[in-house]
Amino acid sequence: MNFAKSLFAALALGTLAACQSVPTAGSAQATLASKSGSAVTGTVTFTPSSDGVLVIASLKGLTPNAEHGFHVHEKGDCSAADAMSAAGHFNPSGAPHGASGATHHAGDMPNLRADAYGNAQYRTTLSGVTVEGPQGVLGRSVVVHRDPDDYKSQPAGNSGPRIACGVIQR
Repeated sequence: MNFAKSLFAALALGTLAACQSVPTAGSAQATLASKSGSAVTGTVTFTPSSDGVLVIASLKGLTPNAEHGFHVHEKGDCSAADAMSAAGHFNPSGAPHGASGATHHAGDMPNLRADAYGNAQYRTTLSGVTVEGPQGVLGRSVVVHRDPDDYKSQPAGNSGPRIACGVIQR
């Protein structure tokens, strides 16, 4: 009987873990690929929420114990080796670059921080954007930068080369 309970518990946990990596209805996801000679990879999920869009990311290959700029970019094109094909930050309102809580590009997100092994788990909510529509992230790209965003330099926060990029899609 204990074996059956253990097996059931293991199957239930496995099912829950699998569900966490699959976007829910109305969500979109980007699979990040390395750029500019980096080894950064990961996934980013964008899910509608009552406050805007919930962003959840899991990355590896980052500089250990470092912060990295993290933004939604205008074009859903990661074809260039340096990800410059993604264009600038998503900015439908023409706002200046900045931090959350102040006037900023719709695609400006808080920096992500890698642990001692170069991995990062990330969670934030973007207000003023949606998954679809004119303020939507769907069909755009998400980019990780080598350096932290300073949230003041214009037009993009002086966050350095683009080291990973993924197109946001269903």
